[in-house]
Amino acid sequence: QVQLVESGGGLVQAGGSLRLSCAASGSIFTNNDLAWYRQAPGKQREFVASISSRRSPVYAASVKGRFTISRDYAKNTVSLQMNSLKPEDTAVYYCNAVPPGWSWGQGTQVTVSS
Repeated sequence: QVQLVESGGGLVQAGGSLRLSCAASGSIFTNNDLAWYRQAPGKQREFVASISSRRSPVYAASVKGRFTISRDYAKNTVSLQMNSLKPEDTAVYYCNAVPPGWSWGQGTQVTVSS
């Protein structure tokens, strides 16, 4: 069973930056493609970015060029560097596998003020 713990969220002004981190237990975390997802109030959870050992990272069109996903195999973590944040990036951010087959963590709230 993989347990996911997201952190790094907060309140930031438009144009600012945040770095999210996701830690997980279990070796299965290392052997899977990983992704960040987000859910804004009143909306469905959506894909943000994914990272794989077999191909280049993939980004949603809305964040491409502003967000960067990375992973640290030694620390069993996956991170999301978010730059040039916009109010529409406001959401709870989650990490999970690709596709998202593990239980969701509590997520980390990102709020971008205009």
